[in-house]
Amino acid sequence: MSPQQRTLHLNAFLMSTGHHEASWRLPESNPRASTDIRHYQNLAQIAERGTFDSIFFADSPVIFGDVGRRPAGKLEPTVLLTAIAAATEKIGLIATASTTYNDPFNLARRFASVDFVSGGRAGWNVVTTAGPEAARNFGIDDQPAHAARYERAAEFLEVAAKLWDSWEDDAVLADKEAGVWADSAKVRPINHVGRHFRVQGPLNVPRSPQGHPLIVQAGSSENGKGLAARYAEAVFTAQQTLEDAQAFYADLKARTVALGRAAESLKILPGIVPVIASTQAEALRLERELDELIRPEYARAELAKTLRVDPEDLPLDRQLPADLPDEDSIEGAKSRYTLIVELARREKLTVRQLIGRLGGGRGHLTFAGTPEQVADAIQLWFENGAADGFNIMPAVLPSGLETFVDQVVPVLRQRGLFRREYSGDTLREHYGLERPANRFSAVGSLANAGA
Repeated sequence: MSPQQRTLHLNAFLMSTGHHEASWRLPESNPRASTDIRHYQNLAQIAERGTFDSIFFADSPVIFGDVGRRPAGKLEPTVLLTAIAAATEKIGLIATASTTYNDPFNLARRFASVDFVSGGRAGWNVVTTAGPEAARNFGIDDQPAHAARYERAAEFLEVAAKLWDSWEDDAVLADKEAGVWADSAKVRPINHVGRHFRVQGPLNVPRSPQGHPLIVQAGSSENGKGLAARYAEAVFTAQQTLEDAQAFYADLKARTVALGRAAESLKILPGIVPVIASTQAEALRLERELDELIRPEYARAELAKTLRVDPEDLPLDRQLPADLPDEDSIEGAKSRYTLIVELARREKLTVRQLIGRLGGGRGHLTFAGTPEQVADAIQLWFENGAADGFNIMPAVLPSGLETFVDQVVPVLRQRGLFRREYSGDTLREHYGLERPANRFSAVGSLANAGA
């Protein structure tokens, strides 16, 4: 494989027993896996055996869905990553954290710490957190407006970057003879004063192995795409068709270039939920068996919450009502709302059918087939301007990830589409991204640069 050849980037999106909401009900599943560190260490080791670029954990400061429906408890992801770092050597480690319900200093320190603990493998999936339930956990009656959340997120990222750069790379001298541990002239306050934050700095952690943790973003709304084009280095997205994925890819790459960045500095990874078997008929049978384990009363209630309607307005064997709320009135998860409604309208799905489609991946592309067919689908999108790689979301864990690594990855390697071994040690190296220069190392004062 030529070093100049464009190759896939693969991330394993890990979620307890799998992404299908009924996966925990299978005989082989551990219904308490969501709090079992050995389960996650094993998954990370499987993904590392498959030379995946990274693993990723979603998160929200609120219980996800109805606890009667599927396992809802989860460990705080940056803490989880430190335990996984000790059990792995190369694979990147990405955790989600909210800019709405945290402060920049705390998160900048936390992710810099994970970068040190892992030897340069940390990434931060930046989210703004939709939903009034989360707001009420922080003494707020309702979620801040969509635009306001993204405005805060942009300033949050600016502050975090300044804090990561508040130590120059060579600030630590560790000179025992002279009795000087660090050059104080190279550790400076940032003195940030903005609309949302006032932060003096400097950070109390030296500049980490990657300089900055990898920045990931997952929103597909207009505000989300604007944030991604300016700051993100990888984007996780949900797209249902090749045409939609191509349009999203072209739009986001163009926005990135318009802001003075190289198109290849941003990697776009749509999600795919593969159900894999030796024949397509067997894969479809496995998918049906999972769908039959969905509890429709729970699933309908969750769908109604997403669509901002009453569950009684969604009869299971009818299509979605015509008078759904206008997209512009949705303040949380705008892009997912649009995707779900468009999917249902385009394929004329009943509510029951829509629940089945969402049960596998909550709006991400689901695909049942043989290893070769899964590889074909991935290759089609990769080679036709729709993806730089994929966010692999196994329906069942660990078996779905094992099958992908043992049966799909070899096909991708044979086709020259994916690495056979790691060529670097850091997450940035896996994604082919440069270590960022310290923006302040050439100036005398961070405060002046910040202003």
